[in-house]
Amino acid sequence: MTTRRAILHWVPAAGVALVAGRAQAQAGKAVDEKEPQAVSLGYVTDAARVDKTKFPKFAAGQHCAACQFYTAAATAATGPCTIFGGRPVAGPGWCSAFVKKA
Repeated sequence: MTTRRAILHWVPAAGVALVAGRAQAQAGKAVDEKEPQAVSLGYVTDAARVDKTKFPKFAAGQHCAACQFYTAAATAATGPCTIFGGRPVAGPGWCSAFVKKA
């Protein structure tokens, strides 16, 4: 027979499993320009489309593949970005969190 105490032990574990499952399912999904975080950072999949009036710090030659937060090879079309929780971003993309690789 399942007791109330046993059920109360399983409830937190079930909650953790649901949250972990959702995070893992979203981890492989590429960042969309329309997501709130992407919009706030001015993320675009092509650096040629950066709004230079809104983001005056943008300079020619800046793109995700040249950023220290981009963890894939510089020649990769897409790669994980630590700013977006390791989710894939476009190599030729850009966001206002850009920091040139050392």
